[in-house]
Amino acid sequence: MKSQRSECTGDTAGRLSDGGRTDPATEAFVAHRNLLFTVAYEMLGSAADAEDVLQETWLRWSGVDLGTVRDRRAYLVRITTRQALSRLRTLGRRRESYVGSWLPEPLLTAPDVAEDVELADSVSMAMLLVLETLTPTERAVFVLREVFDLEYDEIADAVDKTSAAVRQIAHRARSHVAARRPRGVVSAAETRDALDAFQRAVETGDLQRLLDILAPDVVLLGDGGGVKQAVPRPIVGADKVGRLLASGLGRITEASLRPAQVNACPALILRISGEIDTVLTLRVDNGLITGLYAVRNPGKLSHMHRETTLRR
Repeated sequence: MKSQRSECTGDTAGRLSDGGRTDPATEAFVAHRNLLFTVAYEMLGSAADAEDVLQETWLRWSGVDLGTVRDRRAYLVRITTRQALSRLRTLGRRRESYVGSWLPEPLLTAPDVAEDVELADSVSMAMLLVLETLTPTERAVFVLREVFDLEYDEIADAVDKTSAAVRQIAHRARSHVAARRPRGVVSAAETRDALDAFQRAVETGDLQRLLDILAPDVVLLGDGGGVKQAVPRPIVGADKVGRLLASGLGRITEASLRPAQVNACPALILRISGEIDTVLTLRVDNGLITGLYAVRNPGKLSHMHRETTLRR
């Protein structure tokens, strides 16, 4: 029989206490689970680490006297944020020794996530990489304020700062992100059109078609984690990226390239002999592809076999 911990943190977990009735702590946790996962994922860029944070959150939440809790959602977000901050500082040290480029862990997301434009933008690969350039506290404050619209006092409780300090941190984080974020919100239709053109060009090995859809300063990043071969450093420029892609897929036997919704954006999944080999997400600006993010590290592909529900 599964433990209550695994029951409450899993996706299809049982939710009943002894006697067949839902206990208040479990009920509150389950009601806000998708929100808590989204908070943790946006802070960490890793679904596996976000799941661990949810387990830690549940352990602490299950020991809380609910009679002392005024706002259960805010209390759960506070626990999750503190656990994610602690893990984020540990991950920073781990990523210093990561082999090659580090990319966020891709998620197969439901179509409805893309309908929430702000949420979709916040979980895109491009934005998650921008968030990586913030300090842990800046990232927490930015995510809680700009994505989840928490009040400054609530954020202050979560990050152990004064409300005045949080306002300053939020201003600094917004300025930092504004200077580095994608140039503007791109419609899903525009991204799909670019993805379709890109897919046809890659499948046919048509270099000219690739050059037509790639921006002159396009950047390709690959994440193999030292387990799978990937470009060891960013490749910049349409000609270099185009020639690499035009010569790549045609040499692979039993390969298939299929569209999917990844991190709320159209993407491509490369399967070899039926197994997921690479998840390729795109950044599109003004109808041209400006960023390509290829995740090949097998340890980051486990959440590509089922949809992940994200919520604000």
